[in-house]
Amino acid sequence: MSGEPTFLDVKILGREYRVACPPGEQEALQAAVHMVDSKMQEIAHKTKNTVPERVAVMAALNIAHERLSATNGAAGAGEIAFDRPAAKRRIEAMDARLDALLNQQELDL
Repeated sequence: MSGEPTFLDVKILGREYRVACPPGEQEALQAAVHMVDSKMQEIAHKTKNTVPERVAVMAALNIAHERLSATNGAAGAGEIAFDRPAAKRRIEAMDARLDALLNQQELDL
């Protein structure tokens, strides 16, 4: 069936992950992988931190802050206002999914 997700193998901070991807979204996913990997590499280099989970959390917070700052700036220029509570719920849901995936990968090792 064409609506089923495909799986891509991606590498972030030197670790490989298999990620489900909806059809037609591979390019967007690769862009997201590049953004996350770049941010994690930058944070790992700056902080000298080698614990991937800590680097991932810091990268997530940095990316979220950058997005929120950019969106709030646009809202001040007459754009649509940003829904902070909804964003917070989505970030918390992503955090829970990330924790579950990381825990599962640790068990698989």
